Amino acid sequence: MSSDINECYRRVIYQNNTITDLLITFRSTPEEKVMYEDKLVQEAKHTLLDNQIHRQPMRDGDNKVYKSFLDVIEGNEGTFRSFGKLVDYSDRFIIVVRPSLSLHRCGLPRAIAIEHFQTFVIRDNMTNIGVAKSQIRENEPVVWKRLIEVMQGHPVLLNSAPTLHRLGIQAFQPEGLRFAQAEARLLMFSHMNLLSPSIGDPISIPTQDMLIGLYVLMSGNRRGIRANRSNPWNHKN
Repeated sequence: MSSDINECYRRVIYQNNTITDLLITFRSTPEEKVMYEDKLVQEAKHTLLDNQIHRQPMRDGDNKVYKSFLDVIEGNEGTFRSFGKLVDYSDRFIIVVRPSLSLHRCGLPRAIAIEHFQTFVIRDNMTNIGVAKSQIRENEPVVWKRLIEVMQGHPVLLNSAPTLHRLGIQAFQPEGLRFAQAEARLLMFSHMNLLSPSIGDPISIPTQDMLIGLYVLMSGNRRGIRANRSNPWNHKN
């Protein structure tokens, strides 16, 4: 069973051989016939490159559209995407909100955190590598205690693609050289980047649901948030 690309190639070769034989064997072939065969050659080439370019794409016996070159190289599972390499000690996450976190802090899944920081956990707190790895596999409580201690001195970098400006990647508290850690603490921590470097405006301001929450807390009373009955800090509640 051949692949879709091979079938498209086969069609190009067949149409090309057809028009070649037509021009060599039958020299008195009408011009309309030659133009028609030339059109078939062009369509076969287009199908090989992009099968979706036609109103009626080429299909197999099961009425399934053939995959062309463009279908193979584009998309998340395409050839170009497969060339991309992840940086060591990096992961992809979906950001979720946690209001209890400080501005310069972020939360990490336990499995990811221990995977990235286990080298430091083993080196700084354990003498036997075999025992240390066994404790990590068994998820013993002592491991998480040591992990928290290690993470205090190692900020992580969060990048929101596409990184179009400096604020696209910032450091947060949850490896590397001491200089890199110092640079992250002084220049890249989120609480050190409160103003836009381009226009100087604040970047951490209430928006969307935060504005709605502030409005609800402030509504119905002109004396401020503390006087609102629904406010948990109201001493009368």
